[in-house]
Amino acid sequence: MHKTYFNWSSGKDSALALYHIFKNSDYQISTLVTTVNSDYGRVSMHGLREKLLDQQVRSINLPITKIQLPAQVSMASYNEVMLKKVSYLKEQGYTHCVFGDIFLEDLKEYREKQLQNVGIQGVFPLWRKNTKDLLLEFIKLGFKAITVCVNAKYLDKSFCGRLLDESFLKDLPSDVDPCGENGEFHTFVFDGPIFKEPIQFEIGEKVRRSYEPSKDEDDNCFADQDVSWDTSFWYCDLIPK
Repeated sequence: MHKTYFNWSSGKDSALALYHIFKNSDYQISTLVTTVNSDYGRVSMHGLREKLLDQQVRSINLPITKIQLPAQVSMASYNEVMLKKVSYLKEQGYTHCVFGDIFLEDLKEYREKQLQNVGIQGVFPLWRKNTKDLLLEFIKLGFKAITVCVNAKYLDKSFCGRLLDESFLKDLPSDVDPCGENGEFHTFVFDGPIFKEPIQFEIGEKVRRSYEPSKDEDDNCFADQDVSWDTSFWYCDLIPK
């Protein structure tokens, strides 16, 4: 059995991938790994309060390794921090790590290239599966999730703070992936078969935030590719009970 860590985002793809990997006897998940915005105490990208992440982890009953990153971090600094942390995990005997990625080839190649530098192998249990089928499976299994961040380029404010169910899927515009795999939306999973108990929270305010991409082409891991930057997002603040 391979000693394995799991890259935990706090969202639906992570939850479903963890559910599947638990059923695979080849991997022993010994810790979750999550990047946290150290300036604001929130999960990177998702904007989720760190306290809710901690409640998730307790309910899943696994330890967590947090990687602290500042709100403004260059690609070079990000890679340096990640290399240091992954090297540490390698020293602790980890040989494999799991991701919830589904079909983004560039991201998968980037992850695998970085992992090769330290001799860790990536595992992708959801890879190339139909995203509509995955979301329906997620719902059927009894997982419950709420959107905490939506890309304003694709979705309006009404989709922020909304539960993932079949009506959500039905209402998604045709150019939005059912699992938000292109970054259209991010979620917080608060109940399901991998949890001992549901996570309690209240819905707070919804705010729109805009960002500017780095002007330094060397600060982009996809600099040699045609990537359109998304700069405005709706966030739904969830307040722990």
